[in-house]
Amino acid sequence: MKEIFIQLLKDKFAKIALIVLGVIYFSLLFADFLAPYTKDFSDRSMAYVPPSKIFTIDENGKFSKPYTYNYIREFNQDTLEMQYRLDRSKKYYLNFFAKGMSYKFLGIIPANIHLVTVEPNGRLFLLGTDINGRDVFSRLLFGGRISMTIGFLALFVLFPIGLLYGGVSGYFGGKVDMIMMRFAEAVMSIPSFYLLIILASILPSGMTSIQRFILIVVILALIGWASFARVVRGMVLSIKTQEFVLAAKSIGQSNIGIIIKHILPQTASFVIVAMTLSVPSYILSESGLSFLGLGIQQPDASWGNMLKEAQEFTNIIYRPWLLTPGFLIFVAVLAFNLIGDTIRDILDPKSKMR
Repeated sequence: MKEIFIQLLKDKFAKIALIVLGVIYFSLLFADFLAPYTKDFSDRSMAYVPPSKIFTIDENGKFSKPYTYNYIREFNQDTLEMQYRLDRSKKYYLNFFAKGMSYKFLGIIPANIHLVTVEPNGRLFLLGTDINGRDVFSRLLFGGRISMTIGFLALFVLFPIGLLYGGVSGYFGGKVDMIMMRFAEAVMSIPSFYLLIILASILPSGMTSIQRFILIVVILALIGWASFARVVRGMVLSIKTQEFVLAAKSIGQSNIGIIIKHILPQTASFVIVAMTLSVPSYILSESGLSFLGLGIQQPDASWGNMLKEAQEFTNIIYRPWLLTPGFLIFVAVLAFNLIGDTIRDILDPKSKMR
């Protein structure tokens, strides 16, 4: 692992991808501190407010402490649209590392210190608001916790099942292998995304987002283990004829012990690459389900259900800040794919020779 990490840092694109993912996960971990508002904040009078403008130079042309103005909502009689203009009658100064809305850090420690807040009665919307007057920037941080962790949680369920299933199938061979692989192929033949839609749509409507989150993780794992197990099985077929496996048999070690202690560790390089390349697909699956309204439900946020609001043409044209979740999904998936491809090159001896 140390060698892999060193080689990753030597690759320019992989290094950038690591930094990007590091910034994303750091921001999600400290979301309560970084977000100006809590995940439950809503101001219905501020629906679809554009991003707040922050000023550092006052009306006299002198440098000033950062400040902003509130927006005033007005109805345009000519265009029949709601418009917003800055209310320049009062400044609201920004405060850093100041007290704001109360929250529980990591869901445990009570706190109320935020990186940036605004004076009382002021509103700070760094990326504008949605239809319910909720701060998009704050919801991006809280929603990213779901979208960026669901892949790893699914892998913790999927990979142990796939490893053990493929290891047993390849090691014993014969009829055991035939029966196990036919079952795995039957699972692989099921269209995964359509199955996700069906399973998610029949979930009880009264379920909480946490319960839906756990079930989506389980569903993703149960439909993804088969293809992974098939590849592991192929590797085990070649590994089980090696001398160290025959030596373990000769000293009387059990079959399960040989599989777990001697054979499966030899697949570690493939497992590392497969895990890295699998995370993006699960991020996209969760985002797709939430986008279709079958995943995480409002008012809880995920990047998928936040992006759903941007599917309307008028929002894309007049409220482009609503597309930010889609941009973050693209960046995260691209970063994971870059790292996975680089790790695959590092662990491939032929690639090293080239």
